[in-house]
Amino acid sequence: MLSLNLRVLIAASAILSSFFGLAGVTLDQNYRSSVEQALEEQLLGSVYALIAVAGLDESGRLTMPLSVPDRRFSNPDSGLYAQVTSNNKNWLWRSESMEGMELPFARGLPRTKRLGKKVIQPSGRELYLLSYGVVWSDVADPQLAYTFSIAQDMAGLNARVAGFRRSLWGSLGGVALLLLAVQGAILRWGLSPLKKAADELAAIEAGRQVRLQGDYPPELQGLTGNINTLLSQQQEHLDRYRRTLGDLAHSLKTPLAVLQSAAENKNEQSLLPQVVEEQVEHMNQITGYQLQRAATSGWTALTAPVKVRKVVRKVIAGLNKVYADKKVNAIFDVDASVEFHGDEGDLLEIVGNLMDNAYKWCDRQVRVTAQSRPGPKEDQWDILLRVDDDGVGVAPEMVQYVMQRGRRADNDIAGHGIGLSIVRDIVQVYGGTLEITGSALGGAAVNIWLPMRSVDTEKQ
Repeated sequence: MLSLNLRVLIAASAILSSFFGLAGVTLDQNYRSSVEQALEEQLLGSVYALIAVAGLDESGRLTMPLSVPDRRFSNPDSGLYAQVTSNNKNWLWRSESMEGMELPFARGLPRTKRLGKKVIQPSGRELYLLSYGVVWSDVADPQLAYTFSIAQDMAGLNARVAGFRRSLWGSLGGVALLLLAVQGAILRWGLSPLKKAADELAAIEAGRQVRLQGDYPPELQGLTGNINTLLSQQQEHLDRYRRTLGDLAHSLKTPLAVLQSAAENKNEQSLLPQVVEEQVEHMNQITGYQLQRAATSGWTALTAPVKVRKVVRKVIAGLNKVYADKKVNAIFDVDASVEFHGDEGDLLEIVGNLMDNAYKWCDRQVRVTAQSRPGPKEDQWDILLRVDDDGVGVAPEMVQYVMQRGRRADNDIAGHGIGLSIVRDIVQVYGGTLEITGSALGGAAVNIWLPMRSVDTEKQ
């Protein structure tokens, strides 16, 4: 595929070629027309000179002197020829230069009628012919009406036009080449930020740098900023996967050691099934928690925003079926304009875990509210999400306890005790905060603040 520089250069070349081609053709035609018009005016002056030296004899017939003003009329084949004819075809005069020649001059022209035309002789010579009608009296008498005609060889005129054409096309070609060179230099300078970005990306691929570091024009700052965000997110995800795998391996050591010890203890074989069941459940909790941590996407560049209202309605519809026997009155106040600029699965995990806990602990009522508010940066709107219930609530001294993995406020309620810890980890990945307070409904209220973009998103 052609490079951007070559594409624009080809397009500019085509435009310049078309422009200079049309300009050249137009100037050439206009110059030739002006030269031919000047020639016609010159020949008309020669006609007036012939008229001035002409006279009438005693019988009223037109007479021409033996010697005319322009000597070329007296030299055979001089390139300038003259002919005077009466309109009744009874009288004819030709210049000596026209000896032995027949030219298709116009005849019988009325007074002041002028007619010019170009003819090409069999020899290939091009002539310009001008005929002019003259009446020697105010009376319309055919005997006194004449047509004065002049012909001139156009070799000199054609040579002038050819010289002008060579000069014109040479100049236009030189200007076009100069403009193309300037255009190429401008394009090279204008597209240099793209080349710089490509070079930096190649350096990133080669491991010589980790992000785009140059200063870029405003038109490219969005692109380079998103590339840097993607690179940061990729590295962050990779680090999270590594940490999660390390945490998972470390967390599984204890239950595996317990299982090995129980299997090796011959005196407590009867307790082995119970130990296995407990440790398998424990490992399931650990695995689910760590996998969820690893799957958290965090802020992602170039993704479409997620409508929070749509996600909340989906979660409520599902929980109403799961907890149909409780007949929970779920109220949600989420404006349609509230958007989450992240992974929809992360938002579902946050809303789903919080509302699932609210449905479990509530008496009859759950309320979800979400709103946007201006953030600390220009054109940034943060999200405030709040889930209330009318249950027993969470004592202040129990807040930190219930947010720990595997901890539950009441062991009689079904669950693994990892929902809040998962939500807390997801919120932290997005740079937000989670807070548990009392609710006006009488139970607990979980408040979450999520900034619309992470700090890395703003870096260039």
